[in-house]
Amino acid sequence: MTEAHRQFERLVRQAQAESRIPAVSAALHRADRPLWTCTVGTTGNDAPLGPGTAFRIGSVTKTFTAVLVLQCRDDGLLDLDDPVGAHLDLPAHGELTVRRLLSHTSGIQREPYGDIWDTLRTPELDDLLAGLARAERVLPPARRFHYSNLGVALLGQAAARLRGGTWAEVVADRILGPLGLADTRPVPPAGAATGFLVDAYSDHARPEPETDLGAVGPAAQLWSTAADMARWAAFLVDPAAVDPDGAVLRPATLDEMRWPLTVTDESLWAAGFGLGLILLPQRDRSGATDRSGAADRSGAADRSGAADRPGAADRTVHVGHDGAMPGFLASVYGRRGGPGTPGAMGCAVLGSSGTGAAVNELAHQLLAASARDDPADIAPWTPGGPAPQPYRGLLGRWWGEGYEYVFSWRDGALRARGAADPAGRPPAVFEPLPDRPDVLRTVSGREVGELLRLTRDDRGEVVTMHWATYRFTRAQETFDRFDFRAR
Repeated sequence: MTEAHRQFERLVRQAQAESRIPAVSAALHRADRPLWTCTVGTTGNDAPLGPGTAFRIGSVTKTFTAVLVLQCRDDGLLDLDDPVGAHLDLPAHGELTVRRLLSHTSGIQREPYGDIWDTLRTPELDDLLAGLARAERVLPPARRFHYSNLGVALLGQAAARLRGGTWAEVVADRILGPLGLADTRPVPPAGAATGFLVDAYSDHARPEPETDLGAVGPAAQLWSTAADMARWAAFLVDPAAVDPDGAVLRPATLDEMRWPLTVTDESLWAAGFGLGLILLPQRDRSGATDRSGAADRSGAADRSGAADRPGAADRTVHVGHDGAMPGFLASVYGRRGGPGTPGAMGCAVLGSSGTGAAVNELAHQLLAASARDDPADIAPWTPGGPAPQPYRGLLGRWWGEGYEYVFSWRDGALRARGAADPAGRPPAVFEPLPDRPDVLRTVSGREVGELLRLTRDDRGEVVTMHWATYRFTRAQETFDRFDFRAR
């Protein structure tokens, strides 16, 4: 066992003891290291606790449903701006869009009609849909984030109907099988951990009932192991490494799912929500949340003083979901960005106590500790070929809107960075249009989607460029094209 692994195990043991959780199972997935697992405690039944012990993962299930929906979109079965009623026969609220339901901005009430968490009687599909006539729209659509199990249940049932099976069948066929998640299923296997409520004022742990969610299953039905969930978290942040053939979802679609559509709190901005995924910006070493990379900014605001903002070079975000069901908590997140972060980095922590709050922080602690104490190896730089002849003359420094940029040829593509950008800020990357080599599309980074047009003189040298229609020149100019130095 390495020193780093001893530290990880200590974090797990500390969380289990301090939060009084009968069983904790943790796993850390990295592309560059063997899978790391740790279990502490007992299952609460006759089965031994080990890495193969299944726990209920609650709302982590929603990330599977979200992937099913995006698969349907990619296959042309729906559009994210379709009303959900176009794919399910609903008595009410059918006008709510798929996108709003995925991002929890539809405004529909949190739970199906009726007190299901009081009675533990969950509706079958016909009753779930019929109950929509009595469900409230508690907020206007797009007003703000409002979490809804009901909304995700509707999406899961719509995806199942489009695929011609039950939700459980479609999850198994289109996600679990292709990704090799053999220990993830909608029902508890033999030897699964028992979920408990641990008494607040004694050491007594009372078992919670197992609950089948029926038609609400797409929101919280799945059981799994920490190892499977760490792999799933790695897929959410680095699908090209975990699913290189794109059998489950294209990497570009996961990029879309990870884009923040709303914040969960208007004042803190500490968490965001994409298409079914929670996005948690991580704090820098000073303890200040890094907000500098929250969105691409247009105009001078995107280019002034970027290097002076705290954490600008070390943007890190954890992507995934938490889960809670009677007797269980789960936290499943992958890590993107930041120093030391390897590819396909995912972590899962599963606990058998509904009040073991340490579970919700432990996954983030393990991800951060792994990147810090066992950072990814630094790959050596190796020489590459020259830039293609048409682009060699434009490499180097250019000026636009009074700010300096550096254009370079790296990894087989034309790139651009602000001269004052911190090292961690991703560059803009360009690809030429197939039939117009002097017109390039920005495919990532600043001004993504916009065109870069090259203008050449009679000798074929690039003398000006227009990026998103803004003029770029070799010397610093005002907008009326007078050279500052000539004044």
